[in-house]
Amino acid sequence: MEKAYKFRLYPNTEQIQQIQRTFGCCRYVYNHFLARRIELYKDNGETLNYYACSADMTVLKGELSWLYEADNTALQSSLRDLDRAYQNFFRRVKQGEKPGFPRFKSKKNRHRSYRAKRMGDNIAVIDRHVKLPKLGLVRAAISKKVQGRILNATVSQNPSGKYFVSICCTDVDIPQYPSTGASVGLDMGLKDLVITSDGVTYPNHKHIRQCEKKLAKAQRELSRKAIGGKNWEKARIKVARIQERIANQRSDALRKLTTQIVQGYDVICVEDLNVKGMVRNRKLAKSISDASWSELTRQLRYKCEWQHKALVKVDRFYPSSQTCGVCGHRNAGTKNLSVREWRCPSCGTQHDRDRNAAKNILKEGLCRLAQ
Repeated sequence: MEKAYKFRLYPNTEQIQQIQRTFGCCRYVYNHFLARRIELYKDNGETLNYYACSADMTVLKGELSWLYEADNTALQSSLRDLDRAYQNFFRRVKQGEKPGFPRFKSKKNRHRSYRAKRMGDNIAVIDRHVKLPKLGLVRAAISKKVQGRILNATVSQNPSGKYFVSICCTDVDIPQYPSTGASVGLDMGLKDLVITSDGVTYPNHKHIRQCEKKLAKAQRELSRKAIGGKNWEKARIKVARIQERIANQRSDALRKLTTQIVQGYDVICVEDLNVKGMVRNRKLAKSISDASWSELTRQLRYKCEWQHKALVKVDRFYPSSQTCGVCGHRNAGTKNLSVREWRCPSCGTQHDRDRNAAKNILKEGLCRLAQ
């Protein structure tokens, strides 16, 4: 198994300067070779792969000596990211999806990162420090023991100015939860975040709604400042910290919830929701985005893989909310989201909308698993 360990870094002044230089070098290399590939394709209809770009970067470093200030493996990782962006572009074109051509990296982007590859012992966790290439020992908040063999380390900076390192390890022995033999269907909603087929409901905390007024006030203060000034930077950081707090609250709640579900069940059935299409509804877009259904499903997927449990996705067009869980009669009148309870016209069973949907998702998921 592969697992990443993320810790907060507390670099000194010299280390901060080195990190910022590496950010700039990686951004320059990415943009330089993206422009080269675009220009070459327009002129000759040809392109450059990763190995050709890597060979050209050796020549480029001879012309621009300041590129030697950055870690060489970080520059190579930037070229690999560019090549992967091109591969994803052609894959989407082949599959008939929206392409998404690689874009130039902007210096104004506040999410910055670079990835360094482990070579020998250049990356290690030593007591309360993390050893990184070109940086040496950086003070860090080590919250857990790092297991397995280190592959690489990603140094990042978030919009509020905090530094983090994510250490990717392989051959990690993940403790296994005891098997329960139980199965569950999950219906995701906005009033309650998750409703299980057992009748258990997990509330939707609506984190962005709780901080909405505070965030709006901070954004108004930011809009009144002259862009680029010291007061503007202070106001920008204030907004970034509020948004960071919302993201941290949401992430913490989802991680605890998904862990609890994976611990309690061996087979988990969920709907394959088209979240990208659902957020086009301007009346529900903010609530759907705040619920983070896609992130909830993503965490369930990798945690089930770690624990060797089954996650079954039910087709998004399956009418789970319209079907009676007792007799199977389909009631088209429940398409209206305001209908929270309904009585089956065929068998007369009284249904709670969300719990009935969760039971139907469980039945459909078990059928798919059996097939």
